[in-house]
Amino acid sequence: MCPHTPPCPAASAPDREAAHTVVSHPEQGWSLLCNGVVTFDDTGELLPGGAFIPPHRPTDLAFGRPAGTTPGHRGLAPAARHFVQAREVTPG
Repeated sequence: MCPHTPPCPAASAPDREAAHTVVSHPEQGWSLLCNGVVTFDDTGELLPGGAFIPPHRPTDLAFGRPAGTTPGHRGLAPAARHFVQAREVTPG
């Protein structure tokens, strides 16, 4: 039972990561939340019943290519495209 006011979200709730941290081990890359969820530095989660949620960083692949890229740009993010284009133009 959660002692916090307002109570922490349940482990089954979509906002489960908003629960208070009760144990933190950053040197090992994990934290235990009040609702029993173990969160990992890579954004993966282990739920109380043993189910897991794979890492879900915004930088993960989106539709088969890195987020922020479009087909026809060699699969590079905008900043990387600019860097490559500048190197191709620079003589030397």
